[in-house]
Amino acid sequence: MEVLENGHYYHIYNRGVNSETLFQEKNNYSEFLQLYQKYISPIADTFAYCLMNNHFHFLIRVKEKIVYKYSKVDFLNNNKPGSIDVSRFDQVKWETTRLSTISTTDKIKRKIPNPSKHFSHFFNAYASYYKRIYYRTGPLFERPFKRNHIENQLYLKYLVYYIHHNPVKHGFIEDMAQYKWNSYKTILSGEKSFLNTKEVIDWFGDMESFRQFHIMEQDLDKIKKHL
Repeated sequence: MEVLENGHYYHIYNRGVNSETLFQEKNNYSEFLQLYQKYISPIADTFAYCLMNNHFHFLIRVKEKIVYKYSKVDFLNNNKPGSIDVSRFDQVKWETTRLSTISTTDKIKRKIPNPSKHFSHFFNAYASYYKRIYYRTGPLFERPFKRNHIENQLYLKYLVYYIHHNPVKHGFIEDMAQYKWNSYKTILSGEKSFLNTKEVIDWFGDMESFRQFHIMEQDLDKIKKHL
């Protein structure tokens, strides 16, 4: 299983065990995306996604040199009281910060995250929610989750197209712009989201080129090994 490395692009995808349904209603899709933002957005930039009824796709880049600051409570539980000044630590949330901005002393107070574990926590959180709602038992996702390392940036825009085109490919809809649970419509609208929209548009040149690229049928043989 390939380790997720900082600063690298990945096509992340998976499906339900035995291709079972992952999303039965609107609230399931919304919950999945909310949990994604909670567990993954702190450690990865997201460029495209698509949620189908029994599988999903994300195009991400793991952030470089990102570490978490312990909450005051967590830090006190793992260190001797009075050993350092913890007055500056947050009581509730964990914050992300770049390693280059942290002093040597402060580095001792922090831990470096494991991106793969964040995905595991994300999938476990959604599985717990899904099982509670639908009284389901047993594993929900296939394991391990799939990840393809994208080494050539030339392929990135084709992968964006592939992800957005997924509902059309599987016969759910004829126009990908009408599918609610992918990032295409969000990017076109320019609305604020957890997506790194500006960088996506830069890969295509401008918004109109982005739209035209998606309207045309693309030759996906160029990125077959990443699909």
